[in-house]
Formats: sequence, C-alpha cells, structure tokens
Amino acid sequence: MGNKYLDCAALTVAIIGAVNWGLIGLFRFDLVAFIFGDMTWLSRIVYSLVGLCGLYLLTFYMNIFDRTE
Repeated sequence: MGNKYLDCAALTVAIIGAVNWGLIGLFRFDLVAFIFGDMTWLSRIVYSLVGLCGLYLLTFYMNIFDRTE
C-alpha cells in the first residue's frame, strides 16, 4: 500500500517536470527557475527530484510487462 503513495508522488513530480519542460520549449519560460531562482540550491533539488522520479517511473514498465492477461 505504501508503494501506491510513492507511485502517485513520483508521477505528480514527473508531470510537474514535464509541464515545466513544455513551458521551456513553447515559451522559453522556466517555472522552477522563476519560483526558486536560477540554479539555486533549492531549484537544483527540484530538478534532481524530477530526475529521480523519472528514473523511478521506469519501473512502471516492469509492472506493465509482468502482468499476465
């Protein structure tokens, strides 16, 4: 049951990161840098968390392929 909350949290953080990349690509607007400053320790933590959550979400592929239908 604890994994469900971790999965939801990781997915939420990854979606926030994806939206930020969309803003960068479309409007050259970095929301994380706007809120936390350009490459401050806090913004680096946010970027690192997004990256770690993305890596964690790779495990979702294992769950997809492990299901028996």
